[in-house]
Amino acid sequence: MDVRVGVRVEGIVQGVGFRPFVHGLATGLGLSGLVGNDAGGVFIEVEGAPDAVGRFLDGLRARPPRLAVVERVTTRELAAAGRDGFAIVRSEASGERRALVSWDSATCDDCLREIADPADRRYRYPFINCTNCGPRFTIVKDVPYDRPSTTMAGFPMCGPCAAEYADPADRRFHAQPVCCPSCGPSLTLLPDAPPPGDPLTAARDLLAAGAVLAVKGLGGYHLAARAAAEDAVAALRSRKHREDKPFAVMVPGLAAARALCELSEAEEALLTGPRRPIVLARRRPDAALAAAIAPGNRNLGLLLPYTPLHHLLVTEPIVLTSGNVSDEPIAYRDGDAMERLRGIADAFLLHDRPIHVRTDDSVVRVFRGRTLPVRRSRGYAPEPVPIPKGPSVLACGAELKNTFCLARDGRAFVSHHIGDLENYETFRAFEEGIEHFKRLFDTIPELVAHDLHPEYLSTKYALVQDLPSIGVQHHHAHIASCLADNGADAPVIGVAFDGTGYGTDGTLWGGEFLVADLRGFERAGHLEPVPMPGGAAAIREPWRMAAAYGVPEDLAVARRPDWAAVAELAGRGVNAPLTSSMGRLFDAVAAVLGVRDRVNYEGQAAVELEQLADPSDLAAYPVTITGEFTVMGRDLLDAAVDDLRTGVPGPTIAARFHNGVAALIVAAASRLREERNLGTVALSGGVFQNMLLLERAVQRLTEAGFDVLTHHRVPPNDGGISLGQAAIATAWERAG
Repeated sequence: MDVRVGVRVEGIVQGVGFRPFVHGLATGLGLSGLVGNDAGGVFIEVEGAPDAVGRFLDGLRARPPRLAVVERVTTRELAAAGRDGFAIVRSEASGERRALVSWDSATCDDCLREIADPADRRYRYPFINCTNCGPRFTIVKDVPYDRPSTTMAGFPMCGPCAAEYADPADRRFHAQPVCCPSCGPSLTLLPDAPPPGDPLTAARDLLAAGAVLAVKGLGGYHLAARAAAEDAVAALRSRKHREDKPFAVMVPGLAAARALCELSEAEEALLTGPRRPIVLARRRPDAALAAAIAPGNRNLGLLLPYTPLHHLLVTEPIVLTSGNVSDEPIAYRDGDAMERLRGIADAFLLHDRPIHVRTDDSVVRVFRGRTLPVRRSRGYAPEPVPIPKGPSVLACGAELKNTFCLARDGRAFVSHHIGDLENYETFRAFEEGIEHFKRLFDTIPELVAHDLHPEYLSTKYALVQDLPSIGVQHHHAHIASCLADNGADAPVIGVAFDGTGYGTDGTLWGGEFLVADLRGFERAGHLEPVPMPGGAAAIREPWRMAAAYGVPEDLAVARRPDWAAVAELAGRGVNAPLTSSMGRLFDAVAAVLGVRDRVNYEGQAAVELEQLADPSDLAAYPVTITGEFTVMGRDLLDAAVDDLRTGVPGPTIAARFHNGVAALIVAAASRLREERNLGTVALSGGVFQNMLLLERAVQRLTEAGFDVLTHHRVPPNDGGISLGQAAIATAWERAG
């Protein structure tokens, strides 16, 4: 006797070919019924022999489409209806919105074959896509995910595209961005350049001639220049006011990537996978690139084309960097881009498909075979991170590298990268993004979580909302972020190392040893607090931290005329707030070694100190931990100064400093294991983007018998803070 079952599928199941997959699975098993989208996901009714229905349900879970993420399948018995055939029915917009929006996916192999086929009607069409690839998050305005709710609504399908869209056997069945040269978006080059009507060829010629080109991409505008052209890259750097921060390089394929960097299997998988982030990899010494791309850096940010436009445009390595002036958000609206980038770009390659959500490229590293995010955005957002169920929470994140997070029903939707909220346009993007997420995920927050720092704009935003608020200490949020990232909640030894975070005692923390879970924390130990001369000026000028630590001026490679005066003010505590920051200790060592006495971007001194270090040197400077659990960071600096006096090379000193930091982590964790009977260490904070330190710390902790948690879904830097805030707020509310 036939049975009929109602099925609901939740997860990322819209815009990824799930309905045609269900149609094919059901018809292949001889089942009748229907499938459709609604605000909650995908609904199905299926009828037939019991064993065939069972195989159908198994197939839903085991063999979903390439981009689908099936989180939950629920069933209910229905009375048999005796219907014939299986239909894909009209989407339903009513009901509570629980459907998840897919991230933007790189062009698939099938579309690439078509774009290269002169006989195909989409030959060389820069907006080709199908259910397995193309824009999603950046074009979605609302759910259910149907064409009228996207920025493709203004492009009515032609007859052939409509036929593909309506054919369940076609790869473009219900692919919402489906289009072709007859009915879809088109390119324009401004100012016009020959040959007439071929903006793509003209744009390639401009790049080859050394021009700086603004390119409208998937989530915003990029600035491009030929990567081997010294003059072009130097011009881009000068016009963009980006003095030293490395540029990313897009290469046409994997062979070109291998020619520039030494790539592991995991790095190649990321470069060629559907998410296509920028991958930070070890640069080959003979890489044929302009020196200005990544000055003084052994690593290079590589990415492969992820849209058909990129595949058609990039025939040799090009610099591809965010379309903005330094510290501004990426431009994504055409008029705004033309205004803001006209003094940087020589020409504009743009198209007429609107971008709804500006989204920067994601940046990742590979650590021990796993992804370590540095910036989580395109290709990852808005895929949720699972957390324990609780109330709906808006977590507003930090001030720098901001993301926000909207949590509900056990899902934490961490936003795309927003940026530094000190910039007004970025703060507007923050506000607009929150409203978009609330609408997209049909969520009205019940409470709001924020950082303790009273001057953060994210904190000020949170406190004017008409909601109960929860203040979350910055470094507790870092550790909670690492816990949520790993699906953990048991108490851990939390090592939170970063540049600055507002402490519960009103001082600036940043070198913290916490005993923490999602419900609370104890500051068990910390780096010795030292004055931070000039406050924020000490972040911009690392030599001030060397002076504050008492380094004699005559030993510093880079000397300043006001060194003695700054040291005196630090000693008197005048305009010199106390900080326990590990980031500031890195700055002091970098200044002493002459690496950097003034920075042009956040963390530059520490980045370049890591680059200086000799990875073959395994010796470590010793550190004292007092009975009150104060870690004497000045021991490391004193040892570095002693070696400098005796002529030890800078790379050796830098390596021994890194190894000393790793050793002090193990020593502090071992003390807490003995005192608190804890065997798991969570590492978080921006300092743990340093791969040399992270590798040495994890290796030594593992050898000492600890379980070690590191990040792999969200960044260890402040881009992960909002997830930690959301997880803590949810846990506090559950605990009552």
